[in-house]
Amino acid sequence: MIYRLTIFLVINFAALSLGSYLGGKGPSSNWYASIAKAPWTPPGWVFGVSWFTIMICFSIYLAYLWPIVDNKKLLIGLLALQYLLNIAWNPVFFYYHNILAGLIIIIGLSAVVGFFLFFYWDALKYKSLLIMPYFIWLLIATSLNGYSVLKN
Repeated sequence: MIYRLTIFLVINFAALSLGSYLGGKGPSSNWYASIAKAPWTPPGWVFGVSWFTIMICFSIYLAYLWPIVDNKKLLIGLLALQYLLNIAWNPVFFYYHNILAGLIIIIGLSAVVGFFLFFYWDALKYKSLLIMPYFIWLLIATSLNGYSVLKN
């Protein structure tokens, strides 16, 4: 379990770091400061704390999930898609300023994480709650992104 957890922690935080790097200045950019944001947008520090917590929980979730999944190809495909969408959102939204494409990406990412939650529920039971912070945060982030599409 510790070995799997370590592997998933490294992979998840590497993906998070890559997405952040590719996003340029991200939320501290002049562009982001200038766009209309949802009234429920949390303060900046919440994003870092949230993503740190999400990646810890998601890594534990994956460490439990990996040994009990028979179809590893499906799981690897879902993980690859999840990483691709998660990494892609930052540069699309923050670097290229393409808010609509960002919304499409985050809706896709939400669907993939939702699939993890519901498809593997029977296998993991209550351990599936470890992916809930990720899913809930994506719903919030999708609403923030959607607001930006409507107001900018």
